[in-house]
Amino acid sequence: MSALFNFQSLLLVILLVICTCTYIRAVAPRLVDRNKEGFMGLFFMSARIGERLSPYVALACVAMAVTMLVQ
Repeated sequence: MSALFNFQSLLLVILLVICTCTYIRAVAPRLVDRNKEGFMGLFFMSARIGERLSPYVALACVAMAVTMLVQ
């Protein structure tokens, strides 16, 4: 099933994008910061969400991991 039709998979993809963009911005900030508008701006916004809401994103990642292990 595609991640678009399964809500849990969609949440997993969104969490992975947020975590990946935040990590890339920490390692190479120029890569993410130069694209603030358009389609690539989604990655900039994801990095911002990961930086500002990092405790909540971490809890969501742990919760997702637990649900994946329980299934």
